[in-house]
Amino acid sequence: MPFVSWSLRSVLAVLLASPFAMAQQLALKPEQQSELLELVAKDKAAARQFARVKAEADEALPASPNPVKIIESEGKLKTDPGKMATTKSLADMRKIEALGWAFAVSGDARYGSKAKEFVLAWARVNEPQGDPINETNLEPVLVGYDLTQAIFPADERGIVEAWLRKIAGTLIERQKKKTKASSFNNWQSHRLKMLGLCGWLLQDKALIERAVSGYREQITNNLLPDGSSFDFHERDALHYHCYDLEPLLSLATAAKQQGIDLYDHVGSNGASLGKAVEFLVPYCYGSKTHAEFVNSKVEFDRKRAEAGQGEFAIGHPFDPKEGLEVLEMASRFDERFALVVAGIKGKKTARCSSWQMVLNEVRR
Repeated sequence: MPFVSWSLRSVLAVLLASPFAMAQQLALKPEQQSELLELVAKDKAAARQFARVKAEADEALPASPNPVKIIESEGKLKTDPGKMATTKSLADMRKIEALGWAFAVSGDARYGSKAKEFVLAWARVNEPQGDPINETNLEPVLVGYDLTQAIFPADERGIVEAWLRKIAGTLIERQKKKTKASSFNNWQSHRLKMLGLCGWLLQDKALIERAVSGYREQITNNLLPDGSSFDFHERDALHYHCYDLEPLLSLATAAKQQGIDLYDHVGSNGASLGKAVEFLVPYCYGSKTHAEFVNSKVEFDRKRAEAGQGEFAIGHPFDPKEGLEVLEMASRFDERFALVVAGIKGKKTARCSSWQMVLNEVRR
């Protein structure tokens, strides 16, 4: 018995032949969308993962958007009122992404319409400030827009695209005023990710080139030949090594969708993103351990620990599960990392063990 009804698949076949499919190039190419539908229809593990996505989307259908004017997260403790308001608003991110994927797979107009409502609310209310640590949180809105943009009329596309240009513009402008370290630490990784995603959504060649060339410079400036990163040494934490790699992997994935290979780029110093992911592996297998933040050079890490934020407690052991997102994203490029994912999850195989792993199947 198929997991998607034949009548629905017939509807989706028409959908795939429409301009809707041609609009999806960043998250899914049309042929990848077709493969995804077949995978969800025929593979029990993929169907289970989509069921989870769809359940989140169903919960979001009666919800109203809760955009925040200014995202306040970077450099603030959890108890800060601005950060608390931001955290509450950022619950929209999971809703937007789930709605977008549910629309892409099911073709149900309810999901597309609700995703559009959320995306437009954020585009109309949010005012980017150029802080990459704050603005990186908006990635799911960009993914949701990419998955649904064909149902946006021209005037609404204009609203969203003006917002995307403001995100990119403020990121570039604020970079000119920041310290040297923020031009090559994790700030730059998140900045480049957002510039690249905005660039491809806008089809802005200058933004795309800035992100692509910036990525190549970042590999040399931020990563070391042994796979470690500036952020690992600066913060003495694998938590920040992962936080540095996640946006680079997101950017590399988007680039690969456009036929640009960033993942395999080797810096002038011999560093590469692949080596940086490999650096994590012994800590995720458990053959190595690391006490987090013990020798961090950043005072804010101590402030968070003193405030009782357990994930930043000085000396707590790195949890291999913190590396899952990096390893799952990297599995898109190197299937060896899927073995580590399976080990962390206690499974025989990592295939279709999360929505990211499902997407890896159709993006290869």
